[in-house]
Amino acid sequence: MQDPRYDDPAWLERMYNTRATVPDHMELMQAWTRDSAAVREALPCHLDVAYGRRDGETLDIFPGEPQRAPVLVFVHGGYWRALDKSDHSFVAPGFVAAGACVVVVNYALCPGTPEQPVTIPFIVRQLEQALAWLWSNINKYGGDPGNITLAGHSAGGHLAALLLASAWPLLLSRLPDVLVRKALSISGLHDLAPIMHTPSLQQDLHLTEQQVMRCSPALLPAPPEAHLHCMAGGDESEEFHRQCRLVQQAWGSHYVPRAQVLPGLNHFTILNALADPKSDVHRIALNLLRF
Repeated sequence: MQDPRYDDPAWLERMYNTRATVPDHMELMQAWTRDSAAVREALPCHLDVAYGRRDGETLDIFPGEPQRAPVLVFVHGGYWRALDKSDHSFVAPGFVAAGACVVVVNYALCPGTPEQPVTIPFIVRQLEQALAWLWSNINKYGGDPGNITLAGHSAGGHLAALLLASAWPLLLSRLPDVLVRKALSISGLHDLAPIMHTPSLQQDLHLTEQQVMRCSPALLPAPPEAHLHCMAGGDESEEFHRQCRLVQQAWGSHYVPRAQVLPGLNHFTILNALADPKSDVHRIALNLLRF
C-alpha cells in the first residue's frame, strides 16, 4: 500500500527540497567549486580520464603515495540531475594525505536530451563501467584494485549503496564476483518511491515503478559481502533520517553496521565534514578504507 503522504506534494517538497531548507546553500556550493579548483592546482592529479566512450564519461584521479594504496571513489550528488565532479575535488586532500588514492567520477545527468535520454538505471550502468575501468587500470595510478571503497553524497549515496549489489561478472566475464564491498552513503536515498512522487524531482527523473523496485537499495536483498555505513545530518528533514535508517532495517546490522544521524550538520555541511580530517565523517570513511 502506498504511503498516503505521497499524495501530499507540499509535504514531499518540504522533506526532499534540500536547497530550500538551507538558506546559505549557494554560498556553501560556491565554496566547494572554489576550493576544488585550488585542490586541482595544489595536488598531483590526472583530470578527465575517460572510462567510457560517451561525452562526460570521465573521472579525476588523485594518486596515493604508496603503491597499491586503498582507493576511495567519490560519487557526487545533485539529485541525479545537477553538479559535476569538478565541484568535488575538495574531498580529496585529507584522504590523499592519509595515503589513499582518490577518484572523483562523473556521470550523465537526468533528464538528458530527447535524442539521448538519461535515467537513473542509465547512470548506474555508467558507474558500473567506471568501476570496471578502475579495477583494470587503477594500479597504474598507485591504487589497489582489490581495495575500492565507494563514498557518495545524497544521490551519490544512493548510487554508492546500490553499486554494492551489482552483478559484476554478468557485466564483464573477467570481473570478480565482488568488485566493491565497502560503501559510505552520506545523506543517501535508499527508497526511491517518495522521490517518484516529489513533483520538482520527478519532472526530470521520470521514474517508473519498475525502476523504483530495481534501483532502491532498501527494496533489494542485502548483497552477501556488503559493508555499508550510512549517515545523515541532524539538521536534515525527518525523511532523510528515515532514509538513513531504512537500509539498515532492510539489510540488517551485519551488512549495515552504522546508520547514524549526526547532530549539527545539514545536507551540505555534512559533505564539508567528509573533507575535514578532524570530523567523525572523515574518520569513518578512513576506517572503511582500512577495513
